Amino acid sequence: MKVLILEEYSEYYKNKIQEDFPQLEIGAAIDENSATDFIEQAQILIAIKASDELISKAVNLRWIQSLISGTDFFTKLPSLNRDVLISSSRGIHGPQMAETTILLMLALNRNLPANFKNQESKHWERWPTQLLYQKSIGILGVGTIGTELARICKSFGMIVHGLTTTGREIEWVDYPYDSSGLNELISRVDYLVNILPATPETQKVLGLDQFSSMKRTAYYISVGRGDTVDEEALIQALRNEEIAGAGLDVFAEEPLPEESPLWNMPHVIVTPHIGGMSDIYPDQVLPNIKENLSRYLAGERNDLINFVDWSK
Repeated sequence: MKVLILEEYSEYYKNKIQEDFPQLEIGAAIDENSATDFIEQAQILIAIKASDELISKAVNLRWIQSLISGTDFFTKLPSLNRDVLISSSRGIHGPQMAETTILLMLALNRNLPANFKNQESKHWERWPTQLLYQKSIGILGVGTIGTELARICKSFGMIVHGLTTTGREIEWVDYPYDSSGLNELISRVDYLVNILPATPETQKVLGLDQFSSMKRTAYYISVGRGDTVDEEALIQALRNEEIAGAGLDVFAEEPLPEESPLWNMPHVIVTPHIGGMSDIYPDQVLPNIKENLSRYLAGERNDLINFVDWSK
């Protein structure tokens, strides 16, 4: 069986997988140019994403293992046959996503961008700041990542509000809400953290009404998916000072266009979708890949971890 790994560290993945699966013929490619020949033979693709042009050549493809939690990079491709199995790497990103969120919250609290500018000009200036302690955070999407974030926030002495579709009780969450409680949650918190996945139901779920419901002293943090927020509504809320600021790691269009006003707005921090990255990422995701390879080769193809049913 032939497997193509398309990723910057594909050789590392290949060597680690080959240790446990010597029977597999594995191709390693760091970009699509080097993947063109092997993709025609591959039955399994392990990658973050691929172009429709490359997938159109994958005539023997039977299964895609995504290296990230999202699979929309693949499911939206016109050339991908709906009989192809897809599984994700959801569930491994809790530590890095939680740390990224805390980083953005603290940076906004302490106005680090202004500090950095003052450091460049050797200008000594101090100003009042605020604590996370005893502040409230609202987490939209309390799955694996949201639960880890809630745990860390409790260690800062924060009050945690959390939204899920059902409003179920979750450890570390003081006040659970179901989907109908979105606006109520938004109006109560000092930090609104968006970790929602990209689904038809979450498209631009945050708009003018939601931002106008926030406290004027509240911050918005976006680390989930950029298309879950109406970006123009966010920009308007920031311009009108309806919210205190924003820490943004994901955007409707990536890379964020140079002409976007978000680049230069005060009290806005822009990071280039780095929330899910870590220095140990391959070792975080490899156990998931190896377990799914074992299940696939054993014929347990509908029991893959994080199996995505996109055939409907």
